[in-house]
Amino acid sequence: MPQRRSHVAPSAAQSELATALAALRTEIDAPTDFSPEVLAEAAAATPPAPELDLRDVPFATLDPAGSMDLDQAFQLERSGSGYTVRYAIADVPSFVAPGGALDAAARARGETLYAADGTIPLHPPILSEDHASLLPDVDRPALVWTFTLDGAGSVTGTRLERALIRSRAKLDYLTVQADLDAGRDSPAALLPEIGKLRLEQEAQRGGASLNLPDEDVVRREDGSYAIERRSPRPVEDWNAQLSLMTGMAAAQLMLQAKVGILRVMPQPDEAAFDTFRRQTEVLGVPWTTGRYGDYLRQLDKDDPRTLPILEAASALFRGAGYVSFDGEAPAQTTQAAIAAPYAHATAPLRRLVDRWSLTISLAVSRGEEVPAWVRESLPQVPDLMRESAQRSSALNSRTIDLVEAALLTPHVGETFDVTVIRRNGSHGSVQLADPPVTTSMELPDSAAAGATIRVRLLAVDIAKGQVSFAAV
Repeated sequence: MPQRRSHVAPSAAQSELATALAALRTEIDAPTDFSPEVLAEAAAATPPAPELDLRDVPFATLDPAGSMDLDQAFQLERSGSGYTVRYAIADVPSFVAPGGALDAAARARGETLYAADGTIPLHPPILSEDHASLLPDVDRPALVWTFTLDGAGSVTGTRLERALIRSRAKLDYLTVQADLDAGRDSPAALLPEIGKLRLEQEAQRGGASLNLPDEDVVRREDGSYAIERRSPRPVEDWNAQLSLMTGMAAAQLMLQAKVGILRVMPQPDEAAFDTFRRQTEVLGVPWTTGRYGDYLRQLDKDDPRTLPILEAASALFRGAGYVSFDGEAPAQTTQAAIAAPYAHATAPLRRLVDRWSLTISLAVSRGEEVPAWVRESLPQVPDLMRESAQRSSALNSRTIDLVEAALLTPHVGETFDVTVIRRNGSHGSVQLADPPVTTSMELPDSAAAGATIRVRLLAVDIAKGQVSFAAV
């Protein structure tokens, strides 16, 4: 799918949009500022010195440009015919005292919210963007996973240790992709090689990736808002494989100890598969044989039919959630899209559950008892994460609605060619290419998924985030 340029609404609409975005925080009951007690506890948090010193290892971080809450750092090297991958995770458990004000605030939030008009962090910025963040050229405590991989990318050995590290470089996706494409030296030089091997491992397991285009609301230096839509860069997929590998290792440790919390997703049932097969036939790119993950991997990103297919495939990726267990493994242990047991364990600065996963994993790897506070609070974590996920989903979808309405304000009365990406009865979802907007409308009887139709923009309401189209 081609890259789309961003669009900015006119100044009058931007003013109305800013008001609507501010009201959205109240609408979704977003957390307010941290209390003085929480801020004081965060500022005073002093983790014990780790017993292992890995500051000589040249770790590097890789994140979107401008990020300050750096959860992960990696170091990659060849080892015989295989590889050694070191993956350092911010040691948030050593900063947050169980039962304290900081812990309570994090449980109430669940995860960092990325609002268009500013981040609503899980932890105070003095931790998430400073003391606990794996920023370059400063000493930081970390939980370091060391993986031994064979020449095919299979994990043959895993170790988890608490250590002191010092990142050497703060990398971003755009720059690293350019460096790798040009053959320039980079701390991520082995990432394409290892990432592709891990993607092959995923395919062999029967895993599947949806890879829908990202749709991001960005705030520019002049205060205006825009939408940018793009497909993930290859380096993002390769980097994600390091996180997935770590999450699978954490899941195995927790299953071994029969205590933990997994990220699970059921396998789609035959009815869902049958529906998806019919949709691919209608779109002219039928899925007839093989696993659905293999089919999705071979789709042509530049084919205009691919987006409707991916939208249809999203129904196969539903039902993800968390399951905690203590004393006996749960009935469902697998995340179907990953095709393996999996846990969230690589983003503790931004996601609450990772603190439990990491604490348990470290205790199990050391042969120690899982802390009592973990076992006592573990049953509560799935509900806390479900509540925060609902809040995050509402924030993201409503933000897109508001910004899309603002972008379309100057185009009322104009006509557009749109692609039908989903149909449900007489209504469906359509995709405008320019400006990049996805919306719902009543469809003509002849407009099947994948069809291109001509529509007219009838009205816009920025405050409600609503737009009205009619087929021409």
